[in-house]
Amino acid sequence: MSKKLSEKEEEKEFYLQKISEVKKDREELLSNQELLEKYAREKYLMKKPAEDLFIIVKQEDKQK
Repeated sequence: MSKKLSEKEEEKEFYLQKISEVKKDREELLSNQELLEKYAREKYLMKKPAEDLFIIVKQEDKQK
């Protein structure tokens, strides 16, 4: 029982830390328009109406 409680306490600390990091990142994104645009472009592949989007996929070498 004590071991299980200890594991849950560690999980709680981990998730509290993650929540803190996410809140910090959110505040940064909402306060910096350029950073928000960069994040949207990279994470969600968003673009402006007059732009073209190219996704470059690296191919594996199949030479043996």
